[in-house]
Amino acid sequence: SSDVCSSDLMHNGILYLAGQSLKELMLPIIGSELIVNLIMTLICIGILFMLVAVSALVFTLGERKVCAWIQVRIGPNRVGPWGLLQSTADMLKLLTKEDIIPHGVDKWMWVLSPILIFIPAAMVYALYPFDDGVIFADVNIGLFLLIAISAQSVLPFLMGGYASNSKYAMLGGMRTVAQMLSYEVPMVIALMGIVMITGSLKMSAIVEAQSNIWFIFLQPIAFLIFMVTCLVESNRPPFNMVEGESEIIAGPFTEYTGMRWALFFLAEFANLLSIGILTATLFLGGWQGPDFLPGQLWFWIKAFLMVLIYQWIGWTFPRTRMDTILSFGWKVLLPLALVNLLLTGFGIYIFKWLL
Repeated sequence: SSDVCSSDLMHNGILYLAGQSLKELMLPIIGSELIVNLIMTLICIGILFMLVAVSALVFTLGERKVCAWIQVRIGPNRVGPWGLLQSTADMLKLLTKEDIIPHGVDKWMWVLSPILIFIPAAMVYALYPFDDGVIFADVNIGLFLLIAISAQSVLPFLMGGYASNSKYAMLGGMRTVAQMLSYEVPMVIALMGIVMITGSLKMSAIVEAQSNIWFIFLQPIAFLIFMVTCLVESNRPPFNMVEGESEIIAGPFTEYTGMRWALFFLAEFANLLSIGILTATLFLGGWQGPDFLPGQLWFWIKAFLMVLIYQWIGWTFPRTRMDTILSFGWKVLLPLALVNLLLTGFGIYIFKWLL
């Protein structure tokens, strides 16, 4: 089942009520419910893409500020008051840079790679419940679909590396395949504990299931595994081996310039917000919180708190080695995820037996 910006389980959020009011306002004017639904769908798509674009601008500055704060430096402070216009200056610089296509590249694969990498990063936002009733596509296989869409980002990295006709880019592309595929397995197995407790893959149902207790308390091992795998999957420090500057220059991005290069990092910052949202949704109760604040504020407070924690981890620990990352994924996280799955099943059995 799927709904546009709504769900059957959630219908009391401020944003949901605002959307319904707009829909009711347009219906008498336009006269066709089908056209009104189409307009609402386009509005939702526009909002989602705007969210992704704005997140990139905000986190470009935020990343530098957080990094500077952690490493006792000043950070951007020249462009605009307190350096707030630094992201705008960077955007204008990238828009005006020359678009260079190196000799010997596989042109179509090389051109499509930065475009295709951005699509999965933006698509997953359609599956997040931002507030009570505010979800673009509340499908009953939501978590499975989200993981499946996210996994597609491996291919554009490999395409960019292979098509660039560069050994450094190819090495970066192969590193992407190795680390992302290695860490998807423990991530999925860790999340199965949540699915077992909830009894559903629907994102809204997972949020509803945390109305009494958050899953971070019921699934602490899964939470830690998920945090580590999120950092690896989103190519965040200290696991950003895909673009290890000291070893392979910039990995798959080495031969890209201007806005093509910027699209890779637009996707990376979209993924940074995405893992913050996903952690808040799956383990911290999503939009649920005390009544003195609306659900949408609780949602963003939790998401931005997790983003700050991910940035904090990234700028505190040194980059790890490639062999260490892969060994840790297969030899530590995978067995730990399987143990967590067994413990969850045993706990559910004991709980039902006691009842």
